Amino acid sequence: MLVLRRAAGAPSRSALGTSRVARPRRAQERGVTFEHHGCTPDVAAAAFCASTASVVGDVALARDASVWYNCVLRGDGAAIRIGARSNIQDGTVVHVDSDRLGAKGSRPTIVGEDVTVGHMALLHACTLGDRSFVGMSATVMSHATMEEDSMLAAGSLLTGGKTVGAGELWGGRPAKFMRRLKPGEIDFIVESAAAYVDFARSHAPGDA
Repeated sequence: MLVLRRAAGAPSRSALGTSRVARPRRAQERGVTFEHHGCTPDVAAAAFCASTASVVGDVALARDASVWYNCVLRGDGAAIRIGARSNIQDGTVVHVDSDRLGAKGSRPTIVGEDVTVGHMALLHACTLGDRSFVGMSATVMSHATMEEDSMLAAGSLLTGGKTVGAGELWGGRPAKFMRRLKPGEIDFIVESAAAYVDFARSHAPGDA
């Protein structure tokens, strides 16, 4: 299991005033992590980071979170936080806003607890509340928010600054409100997160 924590004395967020080059580190073949401007990814002991995932800079994965194959998480201008039991599925890219890249200030990407992010999604400087669900190949742009118990349909584009309200389903390009989620659909979000916690254990080093 990959266990890499912020080095003693390192800043809690990216220090943007230096020019240090990212340096890769690998532990037990569980993902590749890169220090960036003094920040090293902080991966909980019970989190799973797949062997081909790349995690850079000010990124923290909470207990039982999972980052799957070919994902890229770049906390190189602001923080990325992945909450407990949340899963970032294969091929997803997670990035942040940074004034060094032309944005008006830095903005993190925050993923709450029990969140599912489907394969090949894109999250950029956004906030996903607890028990939210992002469908496969969907995009969540800067300053967008998904509140708790919400869902974004596969392939949708949630444009910057929009908010998916609690208990709502949005879809389309650009995404718009479609309807309220049914109780069984909200239950499915929780079940999906729990299933990925168990599934991640079958991919961890030493699993029979």
